[in-house]
Amino acid sequence: MKILVSAMETSSNIHLKELKKYLGEEIEIVGVFDKELGNPLYDLSSLAIMGFVDAIKKLRFFFRLRDELVNLAKDCDKVLLLDSSGFNLPLAKKLRQTYPNLEIIYYILPQAWAWKRKRVIALEKYCTKLCSILPFESDIYNDKEKITYVGHPLLDEIKEFKQEIIDSNKIVFMPGSRATEIKNLMPIFKELIKKIPNKEYILVIPSKFDDEYIKKVYGDINDFIISKNSHKALLEAEYAFICSGTATLEAALIGTPFTLSYIAKKFDFFIGKTFVKLNFVGLANIFFEKMGRKQLHSEFLQNEVSVENLLYDYKTFDKNLFFENSKLLREYLKYGSSRNMATIIKN
Repeated sequence: MKILVSAMETSSNIHLKELKKYLGEEIEIVGVFDKELGNPLYDLSSLAIMGFVDAIKKLRFFFRLRDELVNLAKDCDKVLLLDSSGFNLPLAKKLRQTYPNLEIIYYILPQAWAWKRKRVIALEKYCTKLCSILPFESDIYNDKEKITYVGHPLLDEIKEFKQEIIDSNKIVFMPGSRATEIKNLMPIFKELIKKIPNKEYILVIPSKFDDEYIKKVYGDINDFIISKNSHKALLEAEYAFICSGTATLEAALIGTPFTLSYIAKKFDFFIGKTFVKLNFVGLANIFFEKMGRKQLHSEFLQNEVSVENLLYDYKTFDKNLFFENSKLLREYLKYGSSRNMATIIKN
């Protein structure tokens, strides 16, 4: 079986890597994904965008990429789309128009529950199967037969969870995976460690970054110990400071208390604040709100991200409450998604 895959985010490819373990060697994937998973059309690093302005600059390229993938689909049995709704939804529409009978599976759905609920209509129209990783997500869909909660991929990827609160003397810093995120947060993290002496400062850097890129984007990081394994780093840490994203949910599930901080481009933040009607940014906090509980961790955005605020949160954080709540979060998500996804794709 040959599957056309469109996985354009770093996190999507981590989930795809776990999924491939259950698909077996008889499944061939083509399209857009991390080069360590096969032979993609393009290196994933060339596709990264950050915000609305960056997306507009690359529009012509993405139109060409969409057409290339549609052409590639003619020899494929199925299509698997992961996240990246700005690209994958128009791709799904073009695929449906070109190949009316082709099975299109969407895994890690666009966050239509947060904004742009009209995307639900498009997803139900163009896709054959909708595979949700959020327990509450199906509530906003009309076609209940198309959408299935398959579990959450992080429960597959995290192999070990904390059994107790630890004082390891290690603090993890995760400033994100995009250049803008990293450049915004690293100066603050560098000042912050001066206020928290006599600790080991672990800086998690994505394994795909080479030395030249690290030097250019991160600057002087001699005060940090470098880790390329986020799960291991979080498991061993007593605390973490994390940019918003999947990493915050990862820490919450593992049981590592953390502070979320995020600085976006001013225009992007304005657009997001205008259209996204959510009380929280962190997924764990969003889940807890859906569960009728108080937020799990603090969130500092834009001008709120300061050494003083992060330091105060670190010193006053209720680690015992957080640890108990992390267990509730794992119970809420129930199970991993990779095995269920493999079954859906093969059938």
